[in-house]
Amino acid sequence: MLMEFAQMLARFKLASQFTLLLSLIFISGIGLGGFALSKALEQKALVEMNARGQMAMHIINSVSSYTSNDIAPLITQLADSQTKFIPETIPSISARRVLENFKVNWQYKDLTYKQATLNPTNLNDQADLFEAKLVERFESDRTLKTLSDLRYQAGEQLFYSAQPLVVNSSSCLKCHSSPDIAPQSHVQRYGTKNGYGWKLNQVIGTQIIYIPASEVFANARKALLLFISIFIGIFALVIISINYLLKWRVIQPLKPIAQLAQTMSRDTVSAAEVRDLEQQGLSQIAQRTDELGQLGRVFQKMAREVCDREQQLSEQVEQLRVEIDQAKRIHQVAEIAESDYFQKLQQAAKEMRREGDREE
Repeated sequence: MLMEFAQMLARFKLASQFTLLLSLIFISGIGLGGFALSKALEQKALVEMNARGQMAMHIINSVSSYTSNDIAPLITQLADSQTKFIPETIPSISARRVLENFKVNWQYKDLTYKQATLNPTNLNDQADLFEAKLVERFESDRTLKTLSDLRYQAGEQLFYSAQPLVVNSSSCLKCHSSPDIAPQSHVQRYGTKNGYGWKLNQVIGTQIIYIPASEVFANARKALLLFISIFIGIFALVIISINYLLKWRVIQPLKPIAQLAQTMSRDTVSAAEVRDLEQQGLSQIAQRTDELGQLGRVFQKMAREVCDREQQLSEQVEQLRVEIDQAKRIHQVAEIAESDYFQKLQQAAKEMRREGDREE
């Protein structure tokens, strides 16, 4: 597989190879980074929702405690709870009213608070199957102080933060132990069937806060898309910059060197061609101080050596040609001198000189 990819990559030009490799690195990086960031943003969203839920839970518990310890005894002294039902003395009712005011803040407007109870006084607080399982977990593990996670309800994804609802005060048993000892106002309002039989230190339910998670996760996805968009923009800018720098600083300077190497590799090359190529771009490259400048100086030296050798070879060839021509002439003269016709001419010339001498 790697060999096939390497062979395919070798077919492209240098800039295209860099672009393809960087694109593959980017795709892998954006995939892994996007997945990791998605998980991190989801975790951050869960932490944020849990913090909001815990904040609301602390306020509810503080109000409940204040109502139970301070407000209820004071109001009981002023009014008879046996004949008149006073909602302000009920911690859960006070907590709900404070929470309604607290939800005016936009960060908490979607909070839903419920005292999910197995045997509630108000049937609106009846725990569903999911909440009943949470109560069982709190009952089986008394060291468990809080539970939080996601659940789906009516097709909506909700984040919940739950705490055990324990009967910690004997004052609660005045209304919830038995209808016989409960205040008449309480019995008249809620009846005698629900919300009785509670025991001290019993886990009767769970305080649970629901937060719609869809909007929070949607904001997390928007942040993820924004990050990916910015990352893609940065990558596109990097690719364009690398291609420009690669062409300007590497590919363009390499062209004169490649042309010079191709010219020098031919069987017949003139010193004038090499000198022209060396003057056109190689001299400028050789002035650089980087690796390409070093390569340019090496090729410049090679080009000058080729020119010198070509010139020396031309001179040697010219000298050899002269020597060959001279040798040919000597050889031709020798052939003529050794021929029969030339011998006869020489003999005739000698006889003519002899006859001339006799006549004198």
